[in-house]
Amino acid sequence: MVSGDAVRVRVPATSANLGPAFDCAGLALTRYDVLEFAVAPAGLTVEVSGVGAGELPTDESHLVVRAFRAACEHLGWTPPGLRVLAENGIPQGRGMGSSAAAVVAGVVGAWALCPDVGDIDLEAVLRLTTELEGHPDNVAPCLLGGATLSWTAADGARAERLGVHPDVRPVVLVPETTLSTHVARGLLPELVPHADAAFNAARAALLTHALTAAPERLLDATDDRLHQRQRAAAMPASATLLDELRADGHAAVVSGAGPSVLVLTREPGAVDRITQLAGTGWTVLALDVDVDGARVLEARTQVSSR
Repeated sequence: MVSGDAVRVRVPATSANLGPAFDCAGLALTRYDVLEFAVAPAGLTVEVSGVGAGELPTDESHLVVRAFRAACEHLGWTPPGLRVLAENGIPQGRGMGSSAAAVVAGVVGAWALCPDVGDIDLEAVLRLTTELEGHPDNVAPCLLGGATLSWTAADGARAERLGVHPDVRPVVLVPETTLSTHVARGLLPELVPHADAAFNAARAALLTHALTAAPERLLDATDDRLHQRQRAAAMPASATLLDELRADGHAAVVSGAGPSVLVLTREPGAVDRITQLAGTGWTVLALDVDVDGARVLEARTQVSSR
C-alpha cells in the first residue's frame, strides 16, 4: 500500500455475540460507511452525509477523528491538517457496530495515509482498535470480514476469521428506536448460574460448526441464556420479536447489544416470512456476509473535489 495525500476507506457493519458467543463472536455485513481522509494545510474539517448527518459532531470529538488521532500517536506522525468526508450507511445505536466501524475506519485511515508506513499491520490495528472500542467482538469482523472469533491474550486482542457457509444469509430487522450499549451492559448480572454458563459454552461451540459447515444447526446453535433475556426490559419489542421468530423456526438473535434483531436464514424466500412476522416499525435489511472487512479503496495524491 502506497500512502498518498488522500485515501478512501470502506468499513462494514457488524453483528456481535450471534446469540451464545457473548463478547467473542461477530459477523461482518454488507452495509458500509465510506470515509475519505486527506491531509490539509492546517485545521480540521469533518463532513458527514447519510446516516447521522446533522447529528454527529464535526469536530475533534467525532469518533472517527479520535481514532485517527490515536493511530497517528501510535505511528509517531501528525498531519498538519485533516479533512474527513464520511458517507455513512450503518445505522447508529442499533447494534450494528457503528462505533466499531468508526474506530476501525479512523485507525485504518491513519495507517494508510501515514508516510513511510508499508502494508497495514492487521494485528497491530486489531490491538489498537480493541483498546479504543473496549472489546474485539465488533472490531474483529469489521477489520477482517466474514465471521470472527476473538479473545484477549496477555499482549492484546487476537482474532481468527472463519469462512461462513454460502447458504447463510443474514437479515437484520432494525427498529426506529436506539439503545446505548452502556445501558444494555448495565442490565447484565455479575454472576451467572453454572448451568447457564455450560449451556452457552456448548451452544457457542456448536455455533462455529453451524456457521462454517452445518447451517441446518443454526437454530440450536444461536440459543442463549446469558445476556438476551436479561436485556429484554430495555428493548421489549425486540424481545417479543425474537421469541416469535425463533418459535417460527428462524435462527434469530439480538444483534450486538440491540435493539436490532439478526436472523441467520438459509433460504431467500424466508425474508418474506420474516418481514411478515416483524410487521410495522421495523426496517428489513436482507444482506450478505461481507468477506472483505475494512478496505482501502483508493489512495491518491490529490484531494477529491466534492
